[in-house]
Amino acid sequence: MKVINKISDMQRIACEVHSQGKTIAVVPTMGYLHEGHLSLVRIARDLADIVVTTIFVNPKQFAPNEDFERYPRDFERDKSLLESVNSDYLFYPEINEIYPTGYSTFIQMQGITKIFEGESRPTHFDGVALVVLKLFNITKADVAVFGQKDFQQTLVIKQLVKDLNIDIKIVVAPIVREANGLAMSSRNRYLSDKERENASIIFIALEEAKRAIASGERRRKIINSIIISTLRSVPEIKIDYVHTVKAHNLELADEFLPGEEIVMLIACWMGRTRLIDNSTTKIPINEFH
Repeated sequence: MKVINKISDMQRIACEVHSQGKTIAVVPTMGYLHEGHLSLVRIARDLADIVVTTIFVNPKQFAPNEDFERYPRDFERDKSLLESVNSDYLFYPEINEIYPTGYSTFIQMQGITKIFEGESRPTHFDGVALVVLKLFNITKADVAVFGQKDFQQTLVIKQLVKDLNIDIKIVVAPIVREANGLAMSSRNRYLSDKERENASIIFIALEEAKRAIASGERRRKIINSIIISTLRSVPEIKIDYVHTVKAHNLELADEFLPGEEIVMLIACWMGRTRLIDNSTTKIPINEFH
């Protein structure tokens, strides 16, 4: 695996790959990789001839009160992990390579960027959209692989691609979980052993709600209340938001229709660590009422 630090080098390599009739898949990450990230690289490996993994902790998607400075970083560990899953290139730029002196272009998105995660982190998705667009242009990828854990983010990126006519295919890969059901995240390293154990209630809450849905529950408020009451069984959990919405556009509905795909979204705090998770399911076709 080759490590590339300069945009010009990455673009030159991408042009050479395409000139050979080969395709490129990109896996954008912020590093401190875990099995969830590695699963994305393995999927990318099956989708294109060349895989480029990017590591860049993007300052534009962190608010001033967030954890940019303490966000976990371990380049040598990440490099070794990426070599183990056969990433062809690691694009690892410095901040001033991506945002040089005088940088003055930004992206502002509306709609789904302003609700839920966007309400809790108002500048977050504009920063995500900006860096993702830059990484698409730098790697000249034909396909990009993202994880479902950041569900709202995947919809934002799909909207970005659609609105700006970007010639790239977006693939969303399933959530990879720890043994206790906790969604894998680089931020999990902030959790103490006890907090990690307690955080398993998030997955339990999602599963409780899915069981109710499978038994015929279609009312949004009832589904949300099942999740909330389950989360509250662990006093250390502080809920940021719980929403059950239509999966394709995050639309609210008082009652969901048979056959409709929905997503249950959770954001909460465990101590100083903010955790997000989600689960998708379809409303049963059979009538139970």
